[in-house]
Amino acid sequence: MSADKKKRDHWIGFDLGGTKMLCCVYNSKFEQLGRARKKTKGRDGMKAGLKRINSTIAEALEDAGVQADQIGGLGIGCPGPLDLEKRRLRIAPNLGWEDVPIAESIEEEFGFSVTVANDVDAGVFGEYKFGAGQDARCIFGIFPGTGVGGGCVYEGKIFRGANCTCMEIGHIPMMPQGPLDGAGNQGSLEALTSRLAIASDAAAAAYRGQAPYLLKNHGTDLSDVRSGALSGSVKNGDQAVIRIVEEACNHLAMSVVTIVHLMAPDVIVFGGGLIEAMPDFMLPRIEKAARKRILPSMADVFEIKEAKLGDDAGVMGSAALAEQAFGIK
Repeated sequence: MSADKKKRDHWIGFDLGGTKMLCCVYNSKFEQLGRARKKTKGRDGMKAGLKRINSTIAEALEDAGVQADQIGGLGIGCPGPLDLEKRRLRIAPNLGWEDVPIAESIEEEFGFSVTVANDVDAGVFGEYKFGAGQDARCIFGIFPGTGVGGGCVYEGKIFRGANCTCMEIGHIPMMPQGPLDGAGNQGSLEALTSRLAIASDAAAAAYRGQAPYLLKNHGTDLSDVRSGALSGSVKNGDQAVIRIVEEACNHLAMSVVTIVHLMAPDVIVFGGGLIEAMPDFMLPRIEKAARKRILPSMADVFEIKEAKLGDDAGVMGSAALAEQAFGIK
């Protein structure tokens, strides 16, 4: 083994979000040494975005006091479908980018190897390695946000297609004549349970005078009805919003039933801002409704947990994926 190979024992995780990007540098024990965060600014265009990614990596390396030749590899979690063979981001709708050579750009700039993953897959892998799903044979993650993301780690590997990401649980059909989701699919889990869907219904309730706390403190502008606002509304007794969130919990419970009957995961992890804002309200309701529909023979094979790592799940998972791909076997 070469001396150069031995010294490349640091790992970088990068979480490319729709509005923010986060980069962290870790040592071989996955202790964080440095980090950098920037706004994504997708409207500036793909080329400017790639330069911004590279400058964020450079800042994280500087913050860590680590040189590029000490890095064993970088993992990046991307919002959108990927070409895994070419390691390109096919499309990032929220950024307006298409066919992005994301791995190639980083490798040309820094000289270390890059692996790409879907951002939710990276987050679930982070929870598997360091959070709520440690030592699980199979962990499935569900993350209600602007949409509803899903990911699965099975026997230590992300569950993916031959050349694409999968586990698009947000787009499974739930209600044939239901509302449309962001992809134009009718009655999907995303259309019924995303934070955006819940906030839209809650804002309408506030406009009708049925959610006085929400109306007084946050108004009816959808951009102001974030997860914290919904949580406050529920805690302060807005019955219309309580019913809206409870109905979303029932739909999420049916997705749990589907997952358990298909895969029997050890752990189902729920994360994202909506869950973080009111875990004690949502998770017991999801679990209670799900267990009513689970086959008795499968009732004890799984547990539902809240994600532990928060915003660091994606960046830690990405770094761990880099170690898995490029570390010493």
